[in-house]
Amino acid sequence: MNTAKIGSWVDQAQPILVAFGLKALGAIVVFIVGRWLIGLVTRLVGAGMTRQEIDPTVQRYLVSFITVALNIILVVAILGYFGVETTSFAALVAGAGVAIGAAWSGLLGNFASGIFLLVLRPYLVGDYVTAGGVEGTVLEIGLFGSTINTPDNVRTIVGNAKIMGGDIKNYTAHPYRRVELVAQLAGSADVHKAIALLKESVSGVANISKDPAVDVEILEFNEFGPKLAVRPYCHTNHYWQVYFDTNKAIADTLGAAGFPVATRPVKVYPV
Repeated sequence: MNTAKIGSWVDQAQPILVAFGLKALGAIVVFIVGRWLIGLVTRLVGAGMTRQEIDPTVQRYLVSFITVALNIILVVAILGYFGVETTSFAALVAGAGVAIGAAWSGLLGNFASGIFLLVLRPYLVGDYVTAGGVEGTVLEIGLFGSTINTPDNVRTIVGNAKIMGGDIKNYTAHPYRRVELVAQLAGSADVHKAIALLKESVSGVANISKDPAVDVEILEFNEFGPKLAVRPYCHTNHYWQVYFDTNKAIADTLGAAGFPVATRPVKVYPV
């Protein structure tokens, strides 16, 4: 009798299990095909925006947004295929969104700041900036953070909210920037001769802008003697090369001209 009951249950469950298995297999196929279609759509959208020469920053942002939206639609479609009421699911998602929003207010703040960065465009991909306390080249402006490659080749992701809440310096916005250097002279040095020699030698450093010309002026007087401000101008891409080569030019020029070494004056105390 027990064997008969078990056989009866198996006979009754078999169509249900087969139907569920077919639905599960169909859902897997839909998911795989859907993911493939999402990848195809995002690639086509990206290629279309590239042909239209849309800014890379806008491209990455829109592609990320489209990918997230299409994945949500795919999940809802699969749940509907299994007979889940999508309106109830939408209400559940809305309620969960409120709870998640309260818990992840920082992420939502980063998301909103990312939109402002996209609209206001204080910097673009490829610009050299200081943002959120990090200096380097912008690799990507994401939904929640910006990826910056620092001069020592460290990839750093900075939250967009932190960037929008602080100062942003964009060194690429203008065609040139000023390199700040100094040359310390001894008190007995011929200042006018030193200025003339430094202007001539520093002007020959590679990648220095001719307009504006190199500035060499007296910055201040200290206990060693006059201190000169040496300020060449160059593009951001050549900043550090100009910085180091100008320092070499200052040392070589003053040394070759025989300028005395600046030393601290000896204090004489009364006996």
